[in-house]
Amino acid sequence: MSRTRRQIISTVLGAFLLFLLYHYYANTKNNSPSKISISPISSAQDESTQNSNDQTQPQFLWRDLPARYPAAELRQVPAELPQELPNLQPAGSKASKLAQLKQRSRQLAVKETFERCWRSYQSLAWAADGLAPLSGHPTNEQGGWGAMLVGNLDTLWIMGMHEDFEKTVATVVQINFQATASPEINTHDVNIRLLGGLLSAYDLSADVRLLQKCIDVGDMLYSAFDTPNRMPIIHWDPHKAARQEEQLAEENVLAAEVGSYALEFIRLSQITGDSKYFDAIQRVMELFDRQQESTKLAGLWPVVINARAEQFDGDVFTLGAEANSLYKVLPRAYVLLGGQIPMYRRIYERYTFAAAGHNLFRPMNPDEKDVLLSGTVRVFMTQNGKARTHLESQVHYQSCFAGGMFALGGALFKIPAHKKIANKLVDGCIWAHEAMPLGIMPEAFDTVPCASQTHCPWNEWHWKQEAWKKANSLQPEPMPDLNIDTFLKDHRLPKGFIGIPDATAKLRPDVIESMFILYRTTEREDLLDKAWIMFQALQNASRTENGNAAIVDVTVEGTQPILSDSMHNFWTSETLKYFYLMFSSADMISLDDYVFNAGGHPLKRPRVSWQRS
Repeated sequence: MSRTRRQIISTVLGAFLLFLLYHYYANTKNNSPSKISISPISSAQDESTQNSNDQTQPQFLWRDLPARYPAAELRQVPAELPQELPNLQPAGSKASKLAQLKQRSRQLAVKETFERCWRSYQSLAWAADGLAPLSGHPTNEQGGWGAMLVGNLDTLWIMGMHEDFEKTVATVVQINFQATASPEINTHDVNIRLLGGLLSAYDLSADVRLLQKCIDVGDMLYSAFDTPNRMPIIHWDPHKAARQEEQLAEENVLAAEVGSYALEFIRLSQITGDSKYFDAIQRVMELFDRQQESTKLAGLWPVVINARAEQFDGDVFTLGAEANSLYKVLPRAYVLLGGQIPMYRRIYERYTFAAAGHNLFRPMNPDEKDVLLSGTVRVFMTQNGKARTHLESQVHYQSCFAGGMFALGGALFKIPAHKKIANKLVDGCIWAHEAMPLGIMPEAFDTVPCASQTHCPWNEWHWKQEAWKKANSLQPEPMPDLNIDTFLKDHRLPKGFIGIPDATAKLRPDVIESMFILYRTTEREDLLDKAWIMFQALQNASRTENGNAAIVDVTVEGTQPILSDSMHNFWTSETLKYFYLMFSSADMISLDDYVFNAGGHPLKRPRVSWQRS
């Protein structure tokens, strides 16, 4: 071969090798995890458009992204057989055939309400996060991941709507959890509503397609724990996470948001055999355990904490809004773990002791009902450096979960005092419903706390005096000539109420959830009729053509209530579900077989070893 020919061949081969190197480098660079982008997911309402959009999305797995701060050693989810825990529901319920027939008709009425809401969502907002019931417009405020779809999978199954369940699953499995238009997501909400909904639907149906989606969402949320101290980021930027940009746990965040992953992460580890999820939340709960006795109100955690510095030095303590999901899940975690980790029982006994002594109070009421409500405690330091507590007797609708919590704990740990407290708390929230013109409790109200929980006679003069003080405290200047009778009438305050700072009703589940748990653990029959009256009140006041809408003011009577263009997903995924189960037989989603997460999704309690072979 001539020298010239060899040079030509060498040149061609060299050019070809350079081309291959360039092509390899370009592909490697484009596929590098640090360059992964998360594209917006379509909010299109028809399934075909949704699926088409998904095919164009970038594909990657959250679990494949390398961790910046990996856990050195994983805590292993307990794999031995669960302990024999006490039965939560009485054995051998003996409801008469007439009672069963009455309950069945009530159950069907609840299902009819759900179906009406669901059909409107199907036709007007399919695959969106929610539906605005007055305008009929779809809403996307939870990442655009079809929160209404995911959140109601278990409701569809429980209500026997299996064709709708199958159609919904077919859409849900197409959701791309690597894609969102939201610059930031609330990982707490995604956990209890999306992951909780998927886990529940899988536990009920055993559909393996849903298990894969559970893993997808669980891995995404697990990435939010990739911080120096392994505390989760609540307001999390998934786009930065996908690009492997560092994010830190927040310095000002709700304790409930940080601590309420327990049930979902425990259950995900149980059904997958992967302990990383359990390890993530167990580290968090061990921190809460260490801090519990050193807060300003020992036993309770402050509403706001510094997760980055692991500081729990806040001075506001409540079981209500902004804290309820934390306290709700802890005894349920003990159940889900089969009693294998005593820490959760210890935590429960500490905070219920503190709450019973500080937050719970008897409200003065004209019928002198022996009931309890839950308020907020503020801790302040005196001039001599001593801590003092002050009870604010403002009650939030979300605090009404506490009756169910004490009912569950009383049955689980055999604490008779907790059963008594549970009955009084549930009765207190029923009283607040019944006292309003519409028969619906407002989001927040103020009342007069009794000096004693054992003796509290009605004193109308004292009630008016406290209402006068409350009215003046809200004015920029004192009003000594305020006519309290006129004030009470103008502000439509029933006897016993001294203020209603938030007269709206968002159709929340907290009261019926507690009534359901108390009924299942005690079979207290009067709760059935009270629940039916409550359901009718909610339905009559909030019904619209396209669903049920939040009520602007529950104190207005004699006219059709003013409604807002909002139907929160918890109306169908929680409130209606609890009403349906309230009127169901005791073996439907028994508390001895399931625990409910903070979003109202039942998760299966393990009965045998769940360790993978």
